[in-house]
Amino acid sequence: MAETLALPSNPETEPFWQACRDRRFLVKRCEACGEAHWYPRSLCPFCFSAKTVWQPGDGRGTVYSFSIMRRVPEPYAIAYVTLAEGPTMMTNIVDCDFDAIRIGMAVTVDFKALDDGRVIPVFKPA
Repeated sequence: MAETLALPSNPETEPFWQACRDRRFLVKRCEACGEAHWYPRSLCPFCFSAKTVWQPGDGRGTVYSFSIMRRVPEPYAIAYVTLAEGPTMMTNIVDCDFDAIRIGMAVTVDFKALDDGRVIPVFKPA
């Protein structure tokens, strides 16, 4: 699964990936309009202001939608999780019975270390 994942690390998102390595979850928020947004970027997708800042994320969310990949050597669950801050992000659901995953299920962030040393955020049941 994640061992072959291409992470979109660049100067704009490097603070996010560094925080993941430190087991911290960050969310980008616009200081002009107050909206949090995902995918992190330097310009706010709501008002186009460049006044965006990284803030600690709550780490909680709810499953908006999900799919379980079973026809692979190691089954996994991919989901859209709506964060407590408002945005929805694509992620994996881990450490649970995949048949128990439900839309609206409360989840919390966790971090998975990849074989190459990178760390990615994943979610598990709250």
